[in-house]
Amino acid sequence: MTKRNYKFETLQLHVGQEQPDVATGARAVPIYQTSSFVFDNCKQAEDRFALADAGNIYTRLTNPTSDIFERRIAALEGGVAALAVASGMAAISYAVQNIASVGDHIVAAGNIYGGTFNLFAHTFKEIGIEVSFFEPDNFEQLKKSIRENTKAVFIETLGNPNSDVVDIEEIAKIAHSFGIPLIVDNTFATPYLVRPIEYGADVVVHSATKFIGGHGTTIGGVIIDGGKFDWKQNDKFKALTEPNPSYHGVVFTEAAGKAAYITKIRAILLRDNGATLSPIHSFIFLQGLETLSLRVERHVENALKVVEFLKNHPEVEKVHHPSISEDERQKDLYKKYFKKGGGSIFTFEIKGGEERAKAFIDKLELFSLLANVADVKSLAIHPASTTHAQMTDEELEASGIKKNTIRLSIGTENIDDIIEDLKLAF
Repeated sequence: MTKRNYKFETLQLHVGQEQPDVATGARAVPIYQTSSFVFDNCKQAEDRFALADAGNIYTRLTNPTSDIFERRIAALEGGVAALAVASGMAAISYAVQNIASVGDHIVAAGNIYGGTFNLFAHTFKEIGIEVSFFEPDNFEQLKKSIRENTKAVFIETLGNPNSDVVDIEEIAKIAHSFGIPLIVDNTFATPYLVRPIEYGADVVVHSATKFIGGHGTTIGGVIIDGGKFDWKQNDKFKALTEPNPSYHGVVFTEAAGKAAYITKIRAILLRDNGATLSPIHSFIFLQGLETLSLRVERHVENALKVVEFLKNHPEVEKVHHPSISEDERQKDLYKKYFKKGGGSIFTFEIKGGEERAKAFIDKLELFSLLANVADVKSLAIHPASTTHAQMTDEELEASGIKKNTIRLSIGTENIDDIIEDLKLAF
């Protein structure tokens, strides 16, 4: 791996001093808390602004601490490159806007997070990008939804909030048959459980705020480029395959090769819109990655025990978790994609309606009531009035969310304490 020479006025490093290759975790990762980087001379500065030199310019674009985080998450997902950004929503927005603009269209699964649904259904419409939704297990509906101006298909590995499993491989085949990429939000699964690129996904996004960080302290997102999609196979992606005026006619597929997609986001969208991840936040996420597999293993172990407890409880109408699904298709998909188990974020319906659901949540003590998931702490919320409140009643029903639905995010505490808290709340 080629080492870069980082020179920073703020840290007063010697000109030409080599920094350790810390991508493998062999040594502690420093926090490069600097806004900008010193150039050796005007020629080097000119080359960097022209993308002829890969060195650092300004932390809005690149930073050594964030670079290490990006390389590690790309390695975990099996991609060619990654880009860290300020939030999960920024990651989703950039992932779509990188290849879709005014007059374009994308297709998305209907079982996605409420905030993503609102972005797709309303905010994107304001900037001229139209989104159609399909039932994730209805492949004929997906095919019929794809148009001449469709630029991508978007799904989540596990639906939010019911953790229903989506067939990544089959949807990828359909997307590719129309010459468009598949973008997968892998936040709920993490690369420890599922690596979507291995099943045909072209782009993976995460809210790093969740399992990657793990402690509910830091907001961030990341986009991973699989590097396998042929952007030149048709004329749908001219911003990648034709000269770009922002860099004197650079053609990203020629200049960046397999990493053309992620390079364009960094060079254009991140540069111009500026949803940059702080170096300190990158450092915190690096700490999270070191314990990711251990934490997720415990999350899953605890969640499956809570599912068993809830499904046999007399005050529970139904538990929505793929491990106990009565749907044969869901059973098969769960076995295929979640060999280590999965779904520590799921829902159940309590008997007694909306007020009973809210009263139950208010009685919980170990569980925290907040708008987050995948924290080491157990969390609970009422989706219909919070995370998915932007949806109409019809949209809520289509997403499998009822007024008496409670979403749980099972943490890593002692399982006896978790179940005892649920018992007391009932």
